[in-house]
Amino acid sequence: MEHPDHAFSELFEQLGLASDAAAIKRFIDNNAPLPDDMELADAPCWNEGQADFLREAKEDDADWAELVDQLDASLRKP
Repeated sequence: MEHPDHAFSELFEQLGLASDAAAIKRFIDNNAPLPDDMELADAPCWNEGQADFLREAKEDDADWAELVDQLDASLRKP
């Protein structure tokens, strides 16, 4: 299956968040690091719809899955 390319900022748009570089950095700085034993979608920074989107992107190996992994990694760094 071929996955369309999406920019990291587009994932933030899809989640209904500000998507400029400064806003993305601020979001990550404000919400990282997540505990190692917490799933990304279970983080308290998401509303129900955002959490569902993140879960579905991973479960369905959707075209967003790679960026969701990138977001997860970004939120794991101290």
